Amino acid sequence: MKKTTLSKYRILCILFTYILFAQESWGQVETKPIINATLQGVVIDEQTKQPIEGVTVQLDAVTHSVKTDEKGKFQFVTGQKLPFTLLLSYVGYERQRIVIDTSPAVIQLKRSSEDLDEVVVVGYTTVEKKNLIGSIEKVPLKEVSSIPTGSFDAQLQGKVAGMQVSTNTGVPGEALNIRLRGATSINANNNPLYVIDGVFVNSESLQTINSGGKATSPIADLNPSDIEFVEVLKDAEATALYGSRGANGVILITTKRGKNGQSTKIDVNLYSGRAKAAKLWDLTTGEEHALLVNEYNRNIGRPEPFVSVADGGRGLPSEQQTYDRLSEAFRTAGVHNADISLYGGSDNTAYYLSGGYNKQESILRPISFDRSSFRFNLDQKVNDKIKVGSSNSLSRTGRNQGRAGDGPQGGILQAALHTPTYLSPFNEQGVPVGRAGFDNLTLLLDNYDVGSISLRYIGNLYGEYQLSPSWRFRSTFSLDYNQYDEHEYWNNLLIAGSPDGLATSAIGQATTWINEQTLTYRKKIASVHTVGLLVGNTLQGSTFSLTSATGRGFATNDFTLISAAANTTSTQDWDKYKLASFFGRADYAFDDRYLIDFSLRADGSSKFNKGYQWGYFPAVGLAWRLKREGFLQDVSFINDLKIRSSYGITGNQNGINSFASRLLWSGVNTSYQGSPGIIPEQLANQQLSWEKTSQFNIGLDAALLKNRLSFALNYYYKYTKDGLLTEVLPGTTGFDEYLNNSAEISNKGFELTLNSVNIQKDDFSWSTSLNVARNVNNIEKLAKPMNFGSRDLILFQEGSPMYSFWVYNQLYVDPATGDAVYEDVNGDGKITTDDRQILGSIWPDYFGGISNNFTYKNFDLQTFLTFSVGNEVYNHNRFFGEAGGARDAARIIFASNLDRWQQPGDITDVPRSDGVNNNNYKDGGGRWLEDGSYLRFRTLSLGYNVGSKVLDRLSISRLRIYAQATNLFTWTKYTGLDPESAANGSPNQQGIDLGTPPQPRSFQLGINLTL
Repeated sequence: MKKTTLSKYRILCILFTYILFAQESWGQVETKPIINATLQGVVIDEQTKQPIEGVTVQLDAVTHSVKTDEKGKFQFVTGQKLPFTLLLSYVGYERQRIVIDTSPAVIQLKRSSEDLDEVVVVGYTTVEKKNLIGSIEKVPLKEVSSIPTGSFDAQLQGKVAGMQVSTNTGVPGEALNIRLRGATSINANNNPLYVIDGVFVNSESLQTINSGGKATSPIADLNPSDIEFVEVLKDAEATALYGSRGANGVILITTKRGKNGQSTKIDVNLYSGRAKAAKLWDLTTGEEHALLVNEYNRNIGRPEPFVSVADGGRGLPSEQQTYDRLSEAFRTAGVHNADISLYGGSDNTAYYLSGGYNKQESILRPISFDRSSFRFNLDQKVNDKIKVGSSNSLSRTGRNQGRAGDGPQGGILQAALHTPTYLSPFNEQGVPVGRAGFDNLTLLLDNYDVGSISLRYIGNLYGEYQLSPSWRFRSTFSLDYNQYDEHEYWNNLLIAGSPDGLATSAIGQATTWINEQTLTYRKKIASVHTVGLLVGNTLQGSTFSLTSATGRGFATNDFTLISAAANTTSTQDWDKYKLASFFGRADYAFDDRYLIDFSLRADGSSKFNKGYQWGYFPAVGLAWRLKREGFLQDVSFINDLKIRSSYGITGNQNGINSFASRLLWSGVNTSYQGSPGIIPEQLANQQLSWEKTSQFNIGLDAALLKNRLSFALNYYYKYTKDGLLTEVLPGTTGFDEYLNNSAEISNKGFELTLNSVNIQKDDFSWSTSLNVARNVNNIEKLAKPMNFGSRDLILFQEGSPMYSFWVYNQLYVDPATGDAVYEDVNGDGKITTDDRQILGSIWPDYFGGISNNFTYKNFDLQTFLTFSVGNEVYNHNRFFGEAGGARDAARIIFASNLDRWQQPGDITDVPRSDGVNNNNYKDGGGRWLEDGSYLRFRTLSLGYNVGSKVLDRLSISRLRIYAQATNLFTWTKYTGLDPESAANGSPNQQGIDLGTPPQPRSFQLGINLTL
């Protein structure tokens, strides 16, 4: 009976298959028999002509499908006759139905410019791009991963509309300033939230050692080669589910993973190159310096110091030598990178394993950066309903750090740039000595010992249970652990180590753990209604600890351990906070035409007192796909058209003290005559609560001309209330300051992203991507103006943008007298502090990037430019270097000072060198406030993809050889080395260029190999 049943089943299957074959053949032309029973083919990209792996190829007649391998090949074993009907589908490409009558067949897939079927991550869930409501941009990192930077976020510069990335220094691995749609807070954190494979990671530097106003970047611990793509969430609808952590935008990083049914592959990526400064400062020679010093003294009625030694002087100007310290400090630096990854999968298992090493020397000696990284991602199907997986990243990042910003002690650029060129590095006895209050550069470089090692683990473990076709439960545990070990030793040959050596060692540890649960429901009803629900909760804990020790007084410079010091001191710090969150989201779509979603997140933070701990952050979004309406169905040149709008509220509590609302007591340095004691340290604010930012966004998305032209246009308005602000208290209270909710800030602007396929031929293609944005920042409410930065140059004032420059406005230099003429703002006939005014800010009028991609047969060419228009930079180096001869041997003199006024009728902006003009109004002269606009040729890359015939002989899948130039040219009126340079010792000291090495110009060769 059992055998009979089985036999009947087989007969039915054969009959059913025959019927399917017969149906497919009805209406077909006469077929011809195939020589063998195997159908073979290869699928390639229509533009690049490169094979595509993972394409689903379905033999329509039997609903059987296979996927292309790493060489784009597929194969069916069948007894059918030609022709065949194939259905092909792959993310990012148009679905195609093709009839082929030859075997093997070469099939070209067309790219979808709008990628409407592409899946986008949106707050714990995914949606198809065509149904996206929020303002989200997706960047495949492979487009920029070869740019030699320490951290991947620097590679995003100019790639995302509305995302302002300022690379403040040419030192690899140092922190950036990233602002998404402006800045919303004065004292809280303005950085976006970084999420790596669902892990919320720390982006704040653990550095404690002074490096001249610079800070290291924890994001540099991540290997860019492991990243598949980055998604930038900008509006409230997109960031709402991240609640208190989404006020400044969210950057979602998805790392590479293997795919089920994918054959094992090995990728090898190598590049090596050299980097150097595009230009250095133009300084006066020793003779020119002496001439200017003499002129200054002559103009103020003092004897000239540079006269014959026989007359008691320093020697004639013509007798002065020129000592080039800049060439000693700067070098041609090496850039090297090696990555290897192994990935693939079976029906139930997918894996990705990689290792990488990156080493970059800074163009400023002896600074360097190196990173060793390891990643292992695993996804395992336990059965049809249960899936588990893990993402794991381990890295070791080493830095040979340098003081490259402000500060005379140990400042490399201070010693190299600001020491007058006529001063010899040796005294009369031939002993190396420091000059002008700075270290001897040779001694400093030879004895520099400042460094750090960061050990970082970022990982998670997840489990998914498919309760039913519509319901899914997911639980995740994540961990971000960072141990940051730093040290410095200054021997007695250096100023900081005088007279007998100074050593410091510090170990900081930051740990963040997160446990999340989500329950999702998604169902399509009656083919036109789609309903989605999401509920979840998050528990987060963060701890930070720091132990630091300092030793002074060493017997010799051979002893550098603090235990060998004659005097030691130590400090310890500890911090902890917790966050509990509950969130939900509901969305509905009718016929993929009318879309609506609503989300709500509740966050409770231990940073606030009871009654103020919970913040509630709602958001709603609407979208209308006009192309789905009947009146546009027949408009052939419009492929898609969508209007979307959203409004929501997000919060912020990042960057403030974990105990900011509480009364704190301290026992640090409170002993009295050997007895311990405590003192009050912080005044409580029982009503301190969340900083809240509301945001409205309206956008238009369109795809035109058979998807060859697409664009996205956004307008937004953000308003921050209850801004966290440190306010000054009267001395009678016994406290200096306290934290309060008292500031209001607005940001508004627009963003445009444009993509076009300009030419699409068999052997040649050309595509362009352009983005441009404008953001207008304004302080709406601030009880009292606040100053930051050197000489109070940065002003925060109600009615003005954040980071405004507060300076004296130099109108001109009087051609008759050579005196600088300043604007008398209050008209009292005198130039006083009341005449300082706001003249510009760090905010550009427009910023963005443009890239062009060309392919010709097996060659590819990419160009990428970034730009910024209308922002200001304060050139603090000029402030010190254009003082004529007033500072004599205390500072360098720039060659631009040779353009000073010398006689009646001279037209110049450099005044006469005398006691009136030099150092007058030195606390903010507007002459050194410059236009920081620029157009930068960010990258130029030329590659060659080895053809398939050679690849087959070598038994490899892909081989690309390329040459790349980075920061090739920069067109700017800014007279400094780099218009992006800024001292960022604190978040509120931006836009001041002082002792900052520029971004280097680099050239490199590389290969991308797939086995």
